Amino acid sequence: MNRAPLAYIRAKFRETLMRWIKQVFDHITLLQAALFAGLLGLAPFTPEPHIWEKLKMLAAGTLVRPLDWFDLVLHGLPWVVLAIKLAQWVKTGQTGKSGGGA
Repeated sequence: MNRAPLAYIRAKFRETLMRWIKQVFDHITLLQAALFAGLLGLAPFTPEPHIWEKLKMLAAGTLVRPLDWFDLVLHGLPWVVLAIKLAQWVKTGQTGKSGGGA
């Protein structure tokens, strides 16, 4: 079986996916990322943010249910996006569609 076509398809898929992710990140400003992290990343605000609860569960080894993992990803993703935007700002001074600054 010739694996060359499959490798080509994988490479093209990876290239297309990375280009799409870069386009999405380029359209998110630093302010939008900060608001996203502050609102969704910390929700619910009381009694404690879900992300904090899930990180404590992860450290304790009690993060076992699929719903808990989903919550960790849902409330953690805004912080990852913010970290990437901050790194982009530090590296280039550009944070998205506005070109420069926040």
